[in-house]
Amino acid sequence: MTKVRIFVTYKPSVFDPQGDTIKKTIHNLGHDEVKDVQVGKFFDVTVEGTGDQVDATVKEIADQLLVNFNMETYTYQVMEEHQ
Repeated sequence: MTKVRIFVTYKPSVFDPQGDTIKKTIHNLGHDEVKDVQVGKFFDVTVEGTGDQVDATVKEIADQLLVNFNMETYTYQVMEEHQ
């Protein structure tokens, strides 16, 4: 079993209204050193298998359900592997 965290974020070319609002609020708090904020989401998924099996499963889940590829992209990282 492998636990992965799938991160979904806007593509760099897509305006992030939540991120922009948060950045403005941070500036209002006096932190002008913050230059950008990007909002995203993540999903923790436990998958049977390892290596290429996990890669294929994550790709299929992301492609078919989690990511709107017109606006978003994804990455993932392995959190834990159990044999």
